[in-house]
Amino acid sequence: MEDEGPASQSEPPHGEDGGGDLRPAQQEVLDGGRSAPGEDEYVDRRAVDRLTEGLLSHYLPDLQNSRRALMELRQNQLILLDTLDQEVTKFRDCPLLVDLDSLFTEAKLYHNKLVAIRKDMMLLHERTTKLKKRALKLQQQKQKEALDKEQQREKEQERERRLEARPAKRT
Repeated sequence: MEDEGPASQSEPPHGEDGGGDLRPAQQEVLDGGRSAPGEDEYVDRRAVDRLTEGLLSHYLPDLQNSRRALMELRQNQLILLDTLDQEVTKFRDCPLLVDLDSLFTEAKLYHNKLVAIRKDMMLLHERTTKLKKRALKLQQQKQKEALDKEQQREKEQERERRLEARPAKRT
């Protein structure tokens, strides 16, 4: 802070142009209004430049990094918006989407028909199962009747054989 020179002095520098490095700060008070009203203040231009450089060197890299990140984010958003716009255009141009509602209605109709056909097939399956059982019982009954008839016929034949005349034995 040695190079700042007369920054703390209260008298203006001597010379025609104000000394070159110093300028009056009558319109704005740099020290937050702590000076007495009406008092002229002078600030060393080199000190202001150095303070500005120090402030910029401290905050500028972070600000530049933030700016780069924001620019990258903006570019990514633009790419995303373009991609989204292309997808929306694809869906708008697709003629099948117009018929999609009718396709769903038709699919529901066919589903109902399939359900009805399945119900009919299950009913027919039950009926055929019952008919098969009945046919099996009838077949068993016919076989039993046929067996009974065969046994009855054999008994009749046996009875007729017994009733046939036999020649007597000679003794």
